[in-house]
Formats: sequence, structure tokens, C-alpha cells
Amino acid sequence: MLERKITNSNVLVTGAAGFIGSSLVEDLLQHDNKVVALDNLSTGFERNVNEFKDHPNYQFINGDIRDLESCKLAVKGAQYVLHQAALGSVPRSIKDPITTNEVNVNGFLNMLVASRDEGVQRFVYATSSSVYGDEKRLPKVEAKIGKPLSPYAVSKGVNEQYARVFGDLYGLENIGLRYFNVFGARQDPDGAYAAAIPKFVRHFIDHESPTIHGDGTQSRDFTYIDNVIQANHIAALSTNPVALNETYNVAYGESTNLDELVEVLK
Repeated sequence: MLERKITNSNVLVTGAAGFIGSSLVEDLLQHDNKVVALDNLSTGFERNVNEFKDHPNYQFINGDIRDLESCKLAVKGAQYVLHQAALGSVPRSIKDPITTNEVNVNGFLNMLVASRDEGVQRFVYATSSSVYGDEKRLPKVEAKIGKPLSPYAVSKGVNEQYARVFGDLYGLENIGLRYFNVFGARQDPDGAYAAAIPKFVRHFIDHESPTIHGDGTQSRDFTYIDNVIQANHIAALSTNPVALNETYNVAYGESTNLDELVEVLK
């Protein structure tokens, strides 16, 4: 695939202290971009971005996407917005649907409004494979989604609809990326909502057996972080008008069940 990278541009990364956000910040700085990082550190960590704090092209804003003024401040002068900020985790959304909606829907709308008003060139946002809901068919095809199974899935589906409306009504160029179980460096192994791979790795490092719920045959598409970084660059730079105002899967393309995953990690 042709390697395309954002270079010498002003880029806002929201959720920048998270696993994916901080990986994007690192890559963008390596390609001579000026990066503004927005995060309220509710689920992200300062340790993920501390290494960039003295970089001349890096600015960190401790702000919340639920606050429109913080969004407007962060997006000022940005050519590209890579919107990663969200309250993740299906179980967390089931436990606390109100906060999930406030962050993922209200916060997303704030970012769309701020980006529209600032006239950014391209708004690239993270959505999720959870929008496929109860759709059983494989492989997952973007145009065929089922009924959502969690408040988190609802929130991501609403994001996609809002983005399309802002593209149609206001001309805000946008592309949504449906992430499938991303893994890689800086991913947090701790906490109640940690993903499988970092959690399993931590268990093995500590010479413990990981806990597998169910019979171990449940499968996921595990996608390496570098694929996500590449997809964000491509989405930001695409010159094909047909590609705009759409959503795309970002996935490895094959399923791995949990028993297989444990054997590989061992």
C-alpha cells in the first residue's frame, strides 16, 4: 500500500493521553507536524505523553470535550482533527450509560461544531466494530450493521450519523474509522475494563494464569496499532471525494479465538 503521511501540518489529537491517541501524537511529531493534544486524563495517562512535553511542536491542553469552549480552544488553527477521545468499554457503558452518552455523543457533537466553525480540512474520528451489534455475517461489511447491543455501541452509531449530517449540511469533510480490538504499546493492562491482550501479557509477566471467561472459543479480530496510525493518515489525506463522509473498517481481517491468543502470547 502506498505510504501516505500527514507532514508539516497543524493537527489536533483528542484523547491524546490514551493508548491510540498518544501513538498518533508520537507518529505525527516524527513527521514534522505541530500537534495539539487534548485530554482530560480521565482514562488517559500523563505518562503516555510526558516524553513529548519538551518537544517544540507539541502542546498539551488539559480539557474535556464535554466543554465546547475547550474544544474551540484546542481546534484553533488545526488543519486536521484526529478525534480519538471517548469513554470506551461496553461493560462500562452498561454500568453507566449516562456518562457514556455525555462523553461520546455530547462531546463528539462539540468537536464537530468546533471543527466546522474553525473550518478544518478533514475530521477523522474513531468509531467501533461494536456498531455491528447482532449482525452475524462474516466478514463485517460497512453497509450491513445490526441492532446495537450496548450504550457504547449506540453512542458510536450516533457519532457516525452526526458526522454524515455535518458533512451533508455544513461541508465538514469527515471519515470514520471502525476499530477492531486494537493492541500495542502503551495499552493499559490494569483496571476493570482493560483489554484482553495487555491483561493477558501482564499475567504472564507476573507468572500467573490469565482468566478466560467462557470456553475460550470466542473470537476477535485483533488489530495492531500501526495499522490504526496508517489508517488515520490515509483518511486525513484522501483526495477521493467518494471516500468522504463514510466509515471504514480498520481490522486485521482474520479472527483469533482466546485459546489461540493465549498460546501465541505464551
